[in-house]
Amino acid sequence: MHKEFLMGNAAIALGALAAGLNVVSGYPGTPSTEVLETVAKNNDGSRYVEWSVNEKAALELGAGAAYCGARSMVTMKQVGLNVASDPLMSLAYVGVKGGMVIVVADDPGPISSQTEQDTRHFASFSKLPCFDPSSVQEAYNLIQIAFDYSEKYQTPVLFRPTTRVCHGYASINVKDNDEYYINTPEGFVRDPSKWVIFPKLSYNAHIHIESRNEELSSVFSDSGLNLIYAEKSKQLRKGIAANGISYTYVKEALQDTDSVRLMKVTTPYPFPEKLALDFLNGLDEVLCVEELDPVIERNLIFVCGKYHLDTVIKGKLTRDVKTAGENTCDSVRADISRFLGLEISGKPDVPPPPELPVRPPVLCAGCPHRASFFAVKTAMKGRKSVFCGDIGCYTLGNAAPLDMVDTCLCMGAGVNITQGIGKVEPDTECFAFVGDSTFFASAITGAVNAVYNQANMTLVILDNSTTAMTGHQPHPGTGKTMMGQVVDKVDIESVLRGIGLKTVVTVNPFKLGEAVETVKRVAAESGVKAIIFKSPCAVLIKNGKPAFIDEEKCTGCRHCIKALGCPGIVIKEGKPFIEESLCTGCGLCSQVCAFGAIGGEQNAE
Repeated sequence: MHKEFLMGNAAIALGALAAGLNVVSGYPGTPSTEVLETVAKNNDGSRYVEWSVNEKAALELGAGAAYCGARSMVTMKQVGLNVASDPLMSLAYVGVKGGMVIVVADDPGPISSQTEQDTRHFASFSKLPCFDPSSVQEAYNLIQIAFDYSEKYQTPVLFRPTTRVCHGYASINVKDNDEYYINTPEGFVRDPSKWVIFPKLSYNAHIHIESRNEELSSVFSDSGLNLIYAEKSKQLRKGIAANGISYTYVKEALQDTDSVRLMKVTTPYPFPEKLALDFLNGLDEVLCVEELDPVIERNLIFVCGKYHLDTVIKGKLTRDVKTAGENTCDSVRADISRFLGLEISGKPDVPPPPELPVRPPVLCAGCPHRASFFAVKTAMKGRKSVFCGDIGCYTLGNAAPLDMVDTCLCMGAGVNITQGIGKVEPDTECFAFVGDSTFFASAITGAVNAVYNQANMTLVILDNSTTAMTGHQPHPGTGKTMMGQVVDKVDIESVLRGIGLKTVVTVNPFKLGEAVETVKRVAAESGVKAIIFKSPCAVLIKNGKPAFIDEEKCTGCRHCIKALGCPGIVIKEGKPFIEESLCTGCGLCSQVCAFGAIGGEQNAE
């Protein structure tokens, strides 16, 4: 055993390796991405690591490995579980042979997600056990316990860290390599009565699952995973129940008082009912502090009703804790102060931090998506158009001055939403923007649907040859895998032609004149057609030397700023100025300037 300073996601990964992990698959999504990447970095070649095309594929691969007795882990963020929910619900009935842990990172806030959904609901919905770590050290320890429970009960289990656990850092105790558990898969054993899901199998499995979860509720009450702090006495009339990172906030707030009983809930499902009953005994009031939804709160209300207790349960349902957004040390301290009728000061010797400046996210300087959006915007000026976006860096195209994302729902949805709008408003020029990684993940089916159902739309693929928003992970179009293999690229243009598109044009968005004319020509055609704007991500490749502004030619009109919104162009002494530390030399601004005042290495079309 030794100490390491680790991010929570890295701790989860190392814990999984210590538990004898054989196979890991997933799809990148903040705040989960570093789990799989850490496994890859520490892979000696004996484990299989894969970025799958989407979460559904990842979960199904992990299930196949677990059928063989391998210990498998699947990683995703909370909205990714929506994509994987179809196999998840059936897998809960079929079960597994090897331990299988599905890591689903929730994103309270939300900080980088479409929703604030709470995976604990998915646990009860799918009837799968759920583990909810509260710290980096616990994440490391708990993932190993999760594998053991999964294997013992032959069921996949959910592991639900939240952003502050995933991205928090701590110095923790980790095992040496020679202490790792070695798991040797038995291999797949044919047994259609187990592995082939039929109504009769599902019926019998459902009976078994209900019985198993009743047993797990009792086991979790006695396991030491869920705990009650403070001596039970008649003097303690109030209690607090908490989970995850909120539990650590509660502990910090309560360090100056011992006037409350505290329950830590590590396994929200099956809920440790027996321990909860012990916790509630003698209490008049309980405050539930949790993220995101009132899961613990509702469970305690149920226990009170079942056992005819008079304890008043407070929390989100009673508006004693805020109903949305992540908890903080300050918000939890304020909630507990009101609940206890005490003034909990926290750390009086530490001055409050200064207010941080508001910095809305923007496309990077030199981002090819800016050029792509600008080309389409220029080509469609004065025409009735709709621009449906998708999930990725290019969602930021909705901001001024580009203002080029009219809709954004979930991954791959823009392609189908475009079709719906076109059916209602056939006189509208309909565009669907999607990135290369998202195209492979979930937009291919939308493109097939458009061809089959005779849509009239322009599909715009923003191909920057990476999965940029989540940290530049490979995908089928990059020709690389997480195992270090160099493979044949899946060519997007060939895929589109293969499903029936007659017009597919690839163009460099930084050749602005050519890009604008391409958009005009392709958009004028009927049916489903596609434009692939292909240029590498600016973060990975700098195109050239920074641009420069000829002060004698510059009139100060600021059109370069008003049209593009590039962070590499700032105002200095009343005139546009190139910030050389940001400028990539893409040359787009030089093509926009009507006075030829901006020069650079790539300013010619």
